[in-house]
Amino acid sequence: MKQITFAQAEHQNKKKVTRRERFLAEMNVLVPWQRLLDALSPSYYPDAAGKRGRPPTPLARMLRIYFLQQWYGLADEALEDAIYDSQAMRDFVGIDLSIESVPDATTLLRFRHLLERHSLTQRIFEEINATLAERGLFMREGTIVDATIIAAAPSTKNKAKQRDPAMKQTRKGNQWYFGMKAHIGVDAATGLTHSVVTTSANQADITVAEQLLRDDKEPVYADAGYTGLGKRLAEDGNTLPPLRIATRRSTIKKMEDGPEKQIKQRIEHCKASIRAKVEHPFHVIKNLFGHRKVRYRGMEKNQAQLFSLFALANLVLAKRCYATTDGVIAS
Repeated sequence: MKQITFAQAEHQNKKKVTRRERFLAEMNVLVPWQRLLDALSPSYYPDAAGKRGRPPTPLARMLRIYFLQQWYGLADEALEDAIYDSQAMRDFVGIDLSIESVPDATTLLRFRHLLERHSLTQRIFEEINATLAERGLFMREGTIVDATIIAAAPSTKNKAKQRDPAMKQTRKGNQWYFGMKAHIGVDAATGLTHSVVTTSANQADITVAEQLLRDDKEPVYADAGYTGLGKRLAEDGNTLPPLRIATRRSTIKKMEDGPEKQIKQRIEHCKASIRAKVEHPFHVIKNLFGHRKVRYRGMEKNQAQLFSLFALANLVLAKRCYATTDGVIAS
């Protein structure tokens, strides 16, 4: 019989931690729960105390369930089933099935409508960003602006017999897309999102660029789709920040080969290396959270969800840059 050491036996007896358990444990530490509860509680059924009927589910539990829905891209009914099936999710929410049941899909629907009605997802975005700023994660060394298309269902096989009127069609390259755009401004140093604006897909990126900028007058980085941003800002009488807009490829291609063209290409490469950070939040919400298509009809509901998604994406990006110890983000 093969002999093993005490250390090896102890290692074998340790419970294996799944990716879901590890992720939820990290998020449990990173999310500023008390700050969010203080911000949302005034709007969470303040007149329900002392009334007849079933009391509302505690806000802390509903907020955890809502975040699970955003992280795993689940519909209301699917989320209810997932919590019943997953011990890791039940532990995160704090539900013991031997004494209580999971809030049903209708309860989650009403909670989501409450968040939308009172613009509380934007408040979640602001409170999480304020927490990260206090930890020194917003360097204010410039802003990168960009936009991504989020597809919507083009089918007319629905109750209204038509496409969502808030969504529009646009062409990117040789490909046509139907849906909306998420425009974001991110911190040039850390890649954390500080501004979110939504429009239909056919809206030009440059039209909402001003709404994505901060008042710090630091450099602004953008791709060639924002050419002419300086002229647009000057029309409004604003003091222009330093603009680092990418030069169109056709312009560089027309240049004669030589030292001048090589220098220009190196400058564009440096700009692109900084702009790359703006792709990280898009990667998190689309690939990690699975938000590749809009879930609801109308712009307001989808914009409300995007505030939550980018707030939670900031926590994921902060986790990657900074280690956590005893619930404190340490640089």
